[in-house]
Amino acid sequence: MKRNCLFATLTFLVAFLFPALVEAKHIIGGDVTYKYLGEFTPGIKRWQFTMHVYRDCIGGGPTFDQPVKFAIYQGSEANNVLYTTHDVLYSYIAVLVPDTPQCVTQIPYVCVEEAIYVWEEDLPVLTDESYFIVYQRCCRNETITNIVGPGDVGATYSIELTAAAMAVNNDTPEFANFPPIIICNNLPFHFDHSARDSVGDFVVYSFCQAQAGGGNPIGSTDPFGCDGVIPTPPCGPPFASVPYTVPTYNFNNPMGGDPQITINPVTGEITGTPELLGQYVVSVCVQEYRNGQLLSTVRREFQFNVADCTPDIDAKLSSDSLTILMEDYTIKSCGEKTIFFQNKTTVAANVTDVEWRFDMNGTTVTDKVNKWFTAFTFPDTGLYHGLLLINQNSGGCSDTAFIHVHIFPEVHASLAYEYDTCIAGPVVFTDHSTGEGGLNQWKWNFGIPGSVSSLQNPVYQYPIPGNHPVKLQVTDKNQCTDDTTTVIQWFPVPPVIILQPNKYFGCVPASIYFSNLSTPIDDSYHIVWYFGDGESTEDVISPTHVYNEAGQYNVRVEITSPIGCYTSEDFFHLINVEAAPVANFECDPDSALTNFNNTVHFIDKSTGAEHWNWQIGPDFNTFEQNPTHTFLDTGRVSVRLLITHPAGCLDSMTKELDIRPVITWFMPNAFTPNGDGKNDDFFGKGFLYGVTNFKMSIWNRWGEMVFETSNPNDKWNGEKQNSGGMSPEGVYIYTVTFTGPRGEANEYKGFATVVR
Repeated sequence: MKRNCLFATLTFLVAFLFPALVEAKHIIGGDVTYKYLGEFTPGIKRWQFTMHVYRDCIGGGPTFDQPVKFAIYQGSEANNVLYTTHDVLYSYIAVLVPDTPQCVTQIPYVCVEEAIYVWEEDLPVLTDESYFIVYQRCCRNETITNIVGPGDVGATYSIELTAAAMAVNNDTPEFANFPPIIICNNLPFHFDHSARDSVGDFVVYSFCQAQAGGGNPIGSTDPFGCDGVIPTPPCGPPFASVPYTVPTYNFNNPMGGDPQITINPVTGEITGTPELLGQYVVSVCVQEYRNGQLLSTVRREFQFNVADCTPDIDAKLSSDSLTILMEDYTIKSCGEKTIFFQNKTTVAANVTDVEWRFDMNGTTVTDKVNKWFTAFTFPDTGLYHGLLLINQNSGGCSDTAFIHVHIFPEVHASLAYEYDTCIAGPVVFTDHSTGEGGLNQWKWNFGIPGSVSSLQNPVYQYPIPGNHPVKLQVTDKNQCTDDTTTVIQWFPVPPVIILQPNKYFGCVPASIYFSNLSTPIDDSYHIVWYFGDGESTEDVISPTHVYNEAGQYNVRVEITSPIGCYTSEDFFHLINVEAAPVANFECDPDSALTNFNNTVHFIDKSTGAEHWNWQIGPDFNTFEQNPTHTFLDTGRVSVRLLITHPAGCLDSMTKELDIRPVITWFMPNAFTPNGDGKNDDFFGKGFLYGVTNFKMSIWNRWGEMVFETSNPNDKWNGEKQNSGGMSPEGVYIYTVTFTGPRGEANEYKGFATVVR
């Protein structure tokens, strides 16, 4: 608990004493440069250091540090020690005026403030080491697009004063212009990011890593440590890179997009067309060389804000075969010398005058009359350059589109082919195309999915007949193309007729499926079938035919293609049909079957049978011709006889037998319940298999029930309900009822005489 209170107290004190430490998320960029001032003490030279720092001034937030703390380290980038520190006040502070794009509207407001810190330092001359001048501060504005967690990432602005630079009293290059704060999405931009060198040293420009320094104080145990909001003193090299949002962004492609923005290594010009809206940290390094030796590297970090802008005038055009690269429009024409153009400039209402201009072999040809549609006829093949000039003569906003017209020689596609119309052979194709540009590519499509070739003179075997559209596209060295299409009527007849019945033998009625495996044929062919029994059919590729009489049959097939090619084939003794056997049998007995009369003799009456297969009920099977079977259970039973002809033909017959359950029940008419062991009980006897709901009742002459049971095995001993007093002699009435196995009701009534 004490530790928590102490931490809360320290946090409050830091926030109270150093308000800039809390959420100082405002840094945009900066750079450090130096100048040599002189050697006023032998071995010690004086240098002037200048740091430019930029911050986001929208929405308040901490202002620039006053003072800032610089650290100077001595040694190498990998191995160095702190030499000294300095507190420096800014000498200049101002809000920058945005260098906004001209002739555009709807530009968002962005506020950038600049502070300049300048101080002088006397440093002993080093011969094999460097000084590193370092300033570090957290944090950056949270709206940055190309850095992960930008609100928790600080910045390092530093410069290395090398031994080589000290030896020649070097001044670093100084940037001529501050980058534009806002650039327009999907509009090309050019920015001169060059730096001036006082003695004309050779400089090289490149994109480089933006450097991190310091961190979010909430996640740090020490706000003045290397990961704190104000590292005090600033920490020495090496310095870490900011965490770029990969893979879309990195230091060499800070704004994403394809193609990406570029920097000219010689001129420092940054060019490109932004494709993604956002706020991007960009870092540019200027390396200064003298006589091939690197003297200094100035690293400037800044931000590009890519926003949607609406151009007042944006020169655009359209034409056939058009390629657009930024403001350059390239048109390719193959053979056609008259090119039509359409002015697509936006905003159309802002267009006051239009001029189309072309250089035709040294002669300038213009059109100032047709503002929106025009055409130019070029004298010959070649490359012609032109312009679309918008509002060049009316003042105000104007724009220019650059036009390049390539007139190439014409390409003419032509083909020939040769094949035997009635033989299913390959087709030989010959290219007869022409083109002064030199043909170097052929694309054939033979009208069948996947049937292509890149040969100049291919040979193709069609797998199926039909009217096949053949297309040839030719291309010359200028990428000019032409194509031609012709239809080939490829309807040959099969070289051999292949016939495969589903069976060659059958029994009347024999249903035969004739599978026609001949190729090439399809539904457009006229096919006649003769089945040898006087029957025929037409225009069916693979028919089914039923033979109703026994015999041996020849089959003939005639095929005529849509273009009149003809072939035929006779298949002798192809189908053999036998008379079918007839299954029949009798049962003895065939009726009055019961559980007492349950043995049946089966008598085969079939004709043409050689083998017999009896299926009697679900569980009994026999191959005897005339079997005998005893049924062990009652019920309806299916009996099936399957017979086989000597040639393999089958027939069957099924009959159903009913083995009825028979119930028997007999009752006596008197008994002597005197205890002598003879005829002492009154009960019935019989066969009651499958009986339900049994009930026997006995009444005396006054209608009183003296005995009742639901068990057919129970006996009446003459006493009331078999447990009361002995009933007197006399005549008693009984009834017996039950339900038979098939639900039929049974009732027995009679008299029982008690004799003593």
